Amino acid sequence: MGTLPRKGLTDIPGIRVGHACDYEALTGCTVILCEGGAVAGGDVRGSASGTEEFSTLDPGHVTSRVHAVVLSGGSVFGLEAASGVRRYLEQKGVGFETGAAKVPIVPCAILYDLSIGKAGVRPTREMGEAAAAAATAEAVKEGAVGAGTGATVGKIFGMRQAMKSGIGSATVALEGSYAGVLVAALAAVNAFGDVVDPATGKIVAGARRSPASREFAGSALALKRGARGGFRGQNTTLVVVATNAHLTKVEARKLAEQAQLGVARAIRPVNTMYDGDLVIALSLGEAQADLNALGVAAAEAVAESILRAVRLAPSLGGVPGLAGP
Repeated sequence: MGTLPRKGLTDIPGIRVGHACDYEALTGCTVILCEGGAVAGGDVRGSASGTEEFSTLDPGHVTSRVHAVVLSGGSVFGLEAASGVRRYLEQKGVGFETGAAKVPIVPCAILYDLSIGKAGVRPTREMGEAAAAAATAEAVKEGAVGAGTGATVGKIFGMRQAMKSGIGSATVALEGSYAGVLVAALAAVNAFGDVVDPATGKIVAGARRSPASREFAGSALALKRGARGGFRGQNTTLVVVATNAHLTKVEARKLAEQAQLGVARAIRPVNTMYDGDLVIALSLGEAQADLNALGVAAAEAVAESILRAVRLAPSLGGVPGLAGP
């Protein structure tokens, strides 16, 4: 089992991804379209989440499938972007059949990016509609795009010592008797903690010792030494995992739970009181694979996506990024 140089989340047939970005205000949104419907489940581990229509992911909810997922900057104001995606899908005749109309099912989750760029400019309904219209099955655009436009990591000492982050996406292919089964992930990384390479245990991007330094302070160690956190409730890592394997809603929720292990491997500290970490899992297709095998692959894809989110992020808004300049 290995991570391959693929397209990312759009490797899963039936998924298209689109971004809308405002590089002056440093905010944006990302839309994951699954117009044919996807069985979905969700899992929230952070304590500062902001969501809309998340209850549609519950196994007991009357709706069996979702038609899109929206990840947005702008804090709670960014939830407005989902309205544009619903309007886009309604115009295409996509949605849950109620008899009187088709109602698109569009869960949305937000991250806080108001402390970089212009706090008064947030993703709107029009931006959400534009991201949906721009959605494509081509390779996912990564770095400071979409919901990751204003994303940052390592904020225990505030923005002056943080680093830039963004969107990352990766795919893991199963092997042997499960050949042909894929699990892909997309992560918008706006974490309070540091991003760590699971293979080495070393910090890749995170809080720096001083505004002028490129040496890492180590957020987990700083917390243990009494640092209280300079950015409370203003962080989150949003993840969407998708597979071409057939899952029920109960199994999709379990896959989301298993995928959270990838978040924990790549971010330290994680799932804090200051983060809104969550995962949404999507199933599109009829391939067959053991749920535990899918969970292992999901955790790998998520961890790799998180690493890519920081490695491909350029410096923006006075916050240094690994991709320069």
